[in-house]
Amino acid sequence: MWPKLNSVPVTIDQAPLPSEGQAQPAQQQREPALGVGHRAYGLLLFVAIGMGIVAVVVSKALDEPLRDPDGFLGPAWVRLPAMVAAAFLIDVIPRTIWRSYRNRNGLISEGKRLLAEHWTRNRIACVAIGLTSFYVTYVSYRNLKNGLLIYHGKTQDQWLHKMDQFLLFGHEPATLMHSVLGENLWAHILATVYLIFLPIAPMSVVIWLVWSRQLSEGYWYVTANCLCWTLGTISYYMIPSLGPGFAYPWLYTDLAHTGVTDLLNGLWNGRYAGAYNPFADGVQSVAGFASLHCAIILCIALVAHYTVRTRLIRLILWVFFALTVMSTVYFGWHYLADVFAGCLIAVVSVWIAGLATEQRFIPAARQAAAERSSAAVAGEPVDAADAEGPANTADTLDVAGTEATH
Repeated sequence: MWPKLNSVPVTIDQAPLPSEGQAQPAQQQREPALGVGHRAYGLLLFVAIGMGIVAVVVSKALDEPLRDPDGFLGPAWVRLPAMVAAAFLIDVIPRTIWRSYRNRNGLISEGKRLLAEHWTRNRIACVAIGLTSFYVTYVSYRNLKNGLLIYHGKTQDQWLHKMDQFLLFGHEPATLMHSVLGENLWAHILATVYLIFLPIAPMSVVIWLVWSRQLSEGYWYVTANCLCWTLGTISYYMIPSLGPGFAYPWLYTDLAHTGVTDLLNGLWNGRYAGAYNPFADGVQSVAGFASLHCAIILCIALVAHYTVRTRLIRLILWVFFALTVMSTVYFGWHYLADVFAGCLIAVVSVWIAGLATEQRFIPAARQAAAERSSAAVAGEPVDAADAEGPANTADTLDVAGTEATH
């Protein structure tokens, strides 16, 4: 049996309820950390299992073995526990030190208190289910992407390229960007933005699972993340393409050499090896439509818009999304249609995952304002750090506060 999540709201403490007409303290108005039943992770498990089954079926049909795309880091039975252990240590050690300093208590006593408050059975289940589902979905996505090389012999790059020119009245999107931004300084800036995505994709999963104020928010993000990979895989097979950087490489030859240049060359060599080298053991990772770079970053920004109280973090994520869109077009990873499709995938994924995990879709800024208003009515002091939301990730991710009883 999967662990059952509490479906009845539980307040932070056991203080008696206020009498009728009396304002309720803001602290007690906080939502329960769980507040949802099996639906919180039901869709997540369905997506992961479904992707796993499809990957196995396609592998058998194409007579291609399932491969671990990141196998150089060790087998899955080592990596998954290592990810869980790392998430645990990253959460417990800094928070214990901070709380010990703030409360003038010993490290051991604060550590025990933190474990009792935050690392409950439901939190552990959330981390384990979320990470495992993400891993299964992502590995299945990479193997299904590899199958494109055999399943589809013809790509739709010419059609997508013509659409780009139509949308820009005969101009090339990349050429316009190169003429406006130049081909040196901005090449290095946008390359850094693009490459940061590689660690952000798995790190964002760990962050939401471990530090979400409520577990349903952690399930919300991971479910949306996995839906993005799933819908992106479907789009790859619907409209197979390479991307303008591979189909029309002469448009990008004058750009400064960056880490993206090396990545493009490595992916193309991997695709060539997969097509012509019978002894190749890697997976090819070239596919254009839709842009999952844009989808995943927009997914992060959207969920943060509803769950992260700090305005600066939300602003940084939206700026990073805009720069990600620019980088995908600037280097020729994607056509404009790929970007639009990736954004649509993100919006749909966040919406479906939000419904599945019973979210209210109230922006975090409005939630913080409501709590401040309630605190003011109750005559409670309002921390200056909560003027718009907490000023640091400690309060945003419930590092310094006490989590609701599970």
